Order: sequence, then structure tokens, then C-alpha cells
Amino acid sequence: MSWKISAHAPRAVVEAALLAHEDALDWDHDIVIAGSEIAEDRPDDWVLEAWLGRRPRKADKAAVARLFAGASPEFAPELTVEELPDADWVTLSQQEVAPIRTGRFHVHTPDFPADDTPGTVDFAIPASQAFGTGQHETTAGCLAMLDAMKRRGTLVRNALDVGTGTGLLAFAALALWPRAHATASDIDAVCAPVVEDNAARNGVALGGGAGELVMTVAPGLDHPLIAARGPYDLVIANILAGPLVALAPDFARALVPGGSLVLAGLLTTQERAVRTACRREGLRLAARLVNGDWSILWLRQRRPAR
Repeated sequence: MSWKISAHAPRAVVEAALLAHEDALDWDHDIVIAGSEIAEDRPDDWVLEAWLGRRPRKADKAAVARLFAGASPEFAPELTVEELPDADWVTLSQQEVAPIRTGRFHVHTPDFPADDTPGTVDFAIPASQAFGTGQHETTAGCLAMLDAMKRRGTLVRNALDVGTGTGLLAFAALALWPRAHATASDIDAVCAPVVEDNAARNGVALGGGAGELVMTVAPGLDHPLIAARGPYDLVIANILAGPLVALAPDFARALVPGGSLVLAGLLTTQERAVRTACRREGLRLAARLVNGDWSILWLRQRRPAR
């Protein structure tokens, strides 16, 4: 059986709690968090939901409650706990998401039909334990940025997708630059079989050659395979602002001179810190876009990495 902890609060309070979750370095990743509006006609009434594959312990409920520590007392929500039918609780948190269209890309779960319009790149990505079905503003923003880079004439021969999740952004890079070598990595081992299944579903070849994808499990860029397959002329990292800042030197070293770095997972309020860290490493902004509250950055390596 699985369980869910719910907390109803105004939108601003739930959004603040989601930010607190991102900053919680000791968060138990067996607890999956999501926030959403209750109904379309009640846009300011939101609910934060936390899914667990076990009966919530006192410490679990306390961890969720701490996300609201900054809320005014009158808005601090009460937590409700309910037992759910036996199901894949992580997948349930991502089901019934509508397809998206961004640039030339159409991304949908298998519950929806493909878009066979000429010029459309269609991906079917099932809801799964890995992040990145395309509906989140950061993933959709990365797809739009990659599409814009292609239209501006960017050439990619060797690409790396850090924190790949479902593999979607690596697939997109290969769709845009079909003769490139591609590497995908994630710190979470559950992503490896997810990427392999999604590659088979979407006709993406696995292997080390041109037009093929290699998947590995690694923290950041710290893996012999990632080092051996570099340097890269495209690195994509849709993770979180803190790791983006910490990894800026590694990104710079992994890129060829003139190479491109696409960063996402940072709020617009966190953009300055990320750009400052990258600027110290010789990475300069080529373009940015904002999708909702999130910034997506395209930076270029202007000088040889140290």
C-alpha cells in the first residue's frame, strides 16, 4: 500500500514550500512532493501533496510540516494523511498530464496519440519514477532553447545530458543533431532502465557511435566514462540552482572552446547566482528565456577551460 500527506494552503504558501523542498539538502527522496491548484476556477487555492511507499512516520510528517515553517500562522496548513490503493505512487503523481508542444517538439504520455505533422519531432514518455516527461516548465524550456539553438545554426557533434531523468533532453539533442555522439547521466540509478525503455519506445539507438546514446549513473560529471567521451560541444543540465553553481567549474572543463551549455532548474530569482558562478569560469550568456518562474540559460565557453 502507499500513502499521501496533503496540505491545503494559498498558492503563494505552497510555492514557498516547494522552494523550501528544493533547498532541503537532507530531504528523504522516498518522499515525492508536488503542488498544484485545486481547481481551474480556484487558482489561488492550492494543495501540496507528498507520496510515500510506506506508512508515514512522525519524522515524515515533521519534514513536510517544516516546508511551511516560513508561512504566517494563519496560513500554516494542517496535514492530512490517507492510505491509497496499491499502485505505483510515483507514476500516479505524473499521470494524466496533457501533451505539450514547444518548438518542433510534441511530448506526450502513451495515453495520448502521436503528432505526425510534417516537421514535428514526437516523443512518447510514460509517467515514471524519473523526472522529465516534458510538462514541467524547465524541461519544456530546455526543449524550446535547443530548438532555437538549432535554428540559429549551432552545430553539435558530442552532447552530454547531466541529470537526464527520463532521457528526454538527450533524445531531443539527437533528434536535432542526428550524427552526434550523446551521453546521458543521472545520479539516481532508477533512471538507467527508464532511459533504456524510453529509448526503445522512441527509436533512439543505444551505443557509443554517431547518432547513438550512452547512459551512465554518476554524480554530476564525476565518472570515467563522462571524462573519456569528452570534451563536449553541448552540455545540458536541468537540475537545481545549487548544484549548477557547484558544478560550474566542471561544466567549463567539459566543454570545448566555443561549446554550449544549457542550464535549467533555476528560478528567475536564482539566475544571478548561477550566471555569476559560470562567468567566473569563462562562460558567457548567449541567450535566455523565461518559462513561468523558471530561467533557461544558454551559455558559451569563450576561452579554453582551466
